[in-house]
Amino acid sequence: MAADPLVNSAQGAGTPRPGPPLWLLLELTYRCPLHCAFCYNPTDFARSSTELGTDDWIRVLREARALGAVQLGLSGGEPLARDDLEVIVGEAHQLGFYTNLITSGVGLNEMRLRALKKSGLDHVQLSFQDSTQQMNDFLSSTRTFELKSAVAALIKQYDYPMVLNVVLHRLNIDHVEEILEMALRLGADYVELANTQYYGWAWHNREQLLPSRAQVERAEQTMQRFRERVGRRMQIFFVVPDYFEIRPKPCMKGLGSIFLTITPDGTALPCHAARMLPGLDFPNVCQAGIAQIWYESESFNHFRGDAWMKEPCRSCPEKARDFGGCRCQAYLLTGDAANADPVCDLSPHHHLVTEAVARAERPAGDSPARSLAGALHLGAEQKPLVFRSPRNSSRLIAGHEGS
Repeated sequence: MAADPLVNSAQGAGTPRPGPPLWLLLELTYRCPLHCAFCYNPTDFARSSTELGTDDWIRVLREARALGAVQLGLSGGEPLARDDLEVIVGEAHQLGFYTNLITSGVGLNEMRLRALKKSGLDHVQLSFQDSTQQMNDFLSSTRTFELKSAVAALIKQYDYPMVLNVVLHRLNIDHVEEILEMALRLGADYVELANTQYYGWAWHNREQLLPSRAQVERAEQTMQRFRERVGRRMQIFFVVPDYFEIRPKPCMKGLGSIFLTITPDGTALPCHAARMLPGLDFPNVCQAGIAQIWYESESFNHFRGDAWMKEPCRSCPEKARDFGGCRCQAYLLTGDAANADPVCDLSPHHHLVTEAVARAERPAGDSPARSLAGALHLGAEQKPLVFRSPRNSSRLIAGHEGS
């Protein structure tokens, strides 16, 4: 008797077969000219410099598209560090993907943007770290503000929608009004103010980056006033940080539901950060096809459905809405990825979040980022920021603090 196609054999009869991976993210490289202290790349990225070749990336695109993937993100590191980016974009365009380049702007000159446009690139998302050269360059540990401004003008020149992304944290969240004014001057059509999610380098630097509740509330109010002032001229998205909620976000709509990441060395993950989760052997596209990875691998099936859930999630009526929250956050905060996300106030571990927020209410927390001097100020109990770099990655692998 043939197996029921609606049943996922790896999880048993209680779990429906998932739909296709609609959203495909290719992390083409971990090479990056920036050294952001909030980067979501793994802190141990120096362990591997292996990158898939062009032919492997094209095979991944073809297999994922055949499976039903439609949205394609090209990220890193800095994807422009790949000389074959235009070839990859061209293949994705021919296959029918909607392509989004997620970039720092470093390496995006007119010649390359013209070539990417010709290859069929649909969308460019440009990152800034702050509204001034001083703070932007400090937070990325590079001199890139003027370059980013020039790239923003180039993106407009080539008739792309101007999409700016700024990651917010303790050191720049008080600058939201200035950031939005900058975006308006640059002609941004869309601005994403994405509060830091605490994994990767941001987890290591959490005590230095987590804002106070007053800062978050003030920033959201500022954003709302600005949104009312500019109306439809610019769409603004403000992503509230998880730590200031009482219910978790439905992370990736549930792991293994719609989102597939391929890392530079070909490891397939159900979210950007999932490689940290213990006990899961994530497959590699060099050893298995995308369909096999998506439907059959134990690591992708592990957190599908609700059989993995512990209480209070298992009997919670909201589990079909938030899927228990973020597995990586649960693991980092509690040591067990199957626990309820501690962001949820029903979680027995919720105190781990409230205690972290309470520590962020230290006296300097009201407005620490008004100047570079404020950002550099360290109390006796504080560690310095650790900026993302191969050197610091190697230090963290060895168990030493970097700076």
